[in-house]
Amino acid sequence: MLHRLRVGSIGWRHRNSPSYKYTSSYLPSHHIFPKCLSTMSSSTKPILLYTFPTPNGVQVSTYLEELKAINPSVDYDFEKIDIGQNTQKELWFIKLNPNGRIPTIIDRSRNNFAVFETAAINLYLAQHYDKDHVFWFDPAKEPDNYSEMLQWIFFAHGGVGPMQGQANHFNKFAPEDIPYAKKRYTEETKRLFSVLEIRLKDRDYLAGSGRGKYNLADIKAFPWVRIHSFSGIESLDEWPNVKAWVARCEARPASQVGLQIGK
Repeated sequence: MLHRLRVGSIGWRHRNSPSYKYTSSYLPSHHIFPKCLSTMSSSTKPILLYTFPTPNGVQVSTYLEELKAINPSVDYDFEKIDIGQNTQKELWFIKLNPNGRIPTIIDRSRNNFAVFETAAINLYLAQHYDKDHVFWFDPAKEPDNYSEMLQWIFFAHGGVGPMQGQANHFNKFAPEDIPYAKKRYTEETKRLFSVLEIRLKDRDYLAGSGRGKYNLADIKAFPWVRIHSFSGIESLDEWPNVKAWVARCEARPASQVGLQIGK
């Protein structure tokens, strides 16, 4: 028998709204308890990924594909979250991620531990599933490289993603044309691309000795930069090092798969 409980359901007027709108309704119990519970008990794959193919969503699926390529036991299931319908604002999802955003993972191998925020998810996956430091750096043995990696992760997480996200919104999705906002965020995105251009001079990747090695910082940043046209930036020709870096990251077999997850 399907049990129904009376609870406060969560609905949003807009996916970027800063506050919840609560209404009272009858919901099936599977809306109250995570939908993943049945999948957790039946699947042998350690990770369950809730995602949608946004620049943030594909960062995690791309890293999971890289991990799976070097260790097939590190496999995952994914559930597409329809952000257009605000599925990520439903109560069952809020119990996993109070911020109501994708991506979010459940680690079935660690008592269904939940992790949200892209940078935190990938650092968590590195800690538990990349013990040979293939895509990151051992903080005890390579403290400087590890620090540089974190610096560029945070640069992308706090700079590129938020600023380019706003540029995307005002250039493509805003219900009204606001020239000041479009100019403000597009110009800031260009400035951030110029910072990456400086870093990538004579380098292949953002962190690591010599020309660097492909690592979590690259996985964090390139999915945003690759969709530059949404920000009103039609070409990366102004930033040749960045353009070559994006192409290099996109060409990886794991990226080819990871960038498509959820489509």
